[in-house]
Amino acid sequence: MLVVLDTPPALTRSRNGARDRPVPARVLTEQLRRVRALVERHDPTRWAPDGTEDEERWDAVVLEQADEPDRGQVAGTPLSPAALPEPAVPVHGGPRVVLQVSRFPWGEGVGDPTRWLTDLVRAADAIGLDGIALMDHLVQIPQVDRAWEPIPEPYVALGLLAGLDTRLRLGTLVSPATFRAPGILAKAVATLDTLSGGRAFCGLGAGWWLREHQTFGLDFPPAPARLAQLQVTIETLRALWAPGTKAYAGRYVHLPETTCYPRPVGRVPIVVGGSGDRLLRVVAEQADAWNLPSSDAARLARRLAVLRGHCADLGRDPDEVEVTVLDVPVLGTDREDVARRVERLRGRIPATAFARQRHAATAADHATRYRELADAGVGTVFVALPDLVDADDLRRLEPVLSRLG
Repeated sequence: MLVVLDTPPALTRSRNGARDRPVPARVLTEQLRRVRALVERHDPTRWAPDGTEDEERWDAVVLEQADEPDRGQVAGTPLSPAALPEPAVPVHGGPRVVLQVSRFPWGEGVGDPTRWLTDLVRAADAIGLDGIALMDHLVQIPQVDRAWEPIPEPYVALGLLAGLDTRLRLGTLVSPATFRAPGILAKAVATLDTLSGGRAFCGLGAGWWLREHQTFGLDFPPAPARLAQLQVTIETLRALWAPGTKAYAGRYVHLPETTCYPRPVGRVPIVVGGSGDRLLRVVAEQADAWNLPSSDAARLARRLAVLRGHCADLGRDPDEVEVTVLDVPVLGTDREDVARRVERLRGRIPATAFARQRHAATAADHATRYRELADAGVGTVFVALPDLVDADDLRRLEPVLSRLG
């Protein structure tokens, strides 16, 4: 007798992601395909124990179907982060380190954007980074590069990266809620999570740059309206990612049905970026993680106190919200290399002031700083190298990671 446990693929992948040693995605996909073929064929006499045909016939085949878990959606009840299972994340000593890619120097002398990006991601995986976050802007921002330098649409680029054989988490840091309709964003992120085998995260913010909105014909409402749009976006994502097609009535959103396939493989973490008091209230109410766009320890302590106050007001355990920071460091191989990089990058800012602002240092100093951030409660550091050139340039990060491991 052959007993087949027909567990939904999303549940299978979610449970696999929570294991200490997950089954490789391509192996699990093939196992799911074989089970589905058996279930759909309904011809137990043709299946052998190893999945081949005509070698040994079964006397009986029993199909046991497992229902998809109800992740908390009930009509009239808003979805809360605490109502969903915790996402599985890679863990190593110190904080997790994710590469944030904000500049894309694939123009002069490169000529192959696909090769540049895929080489970079494979190198990030090889040296032990935990993920890749793409900056989401429509025009390159002045803090990073010139307006006419390339900056790709992130979800198209992330779809390319999802097809690579890596273990990296993939997402944006962060996507303005003003850029995409909430339902369309829900569809894009769910597709990314499916294609990557459950490795997606969703970075969101209220948006801040008027110029890119005007250039692309997008509305740029006042700050309170943008924060309200962020709240609508988060609740819509939660509603559309939950099981079933029932009606949804929440605090900010009412939907006649919640049909959204494919669903994410597991729970997609929502990371909200920003530091204003009202935005931190949104984080405390709805987000899985908060990103401070600075790695300054004193500022982190002040803003974290505000976040914890909001959590207390809402009755939420602040430990449920992962704290992340964006770090834009000057990283050199030795002190002389650090000094040269500072001189190239500083512009009109005095070298000493620029070095202090960007924590200019060697790998050992940055590793010490990241451990101190972890002691302060930081779970993930998003690192954006301001002078990133290509995949080989990531070797500067390798000694930082080895000291955290």
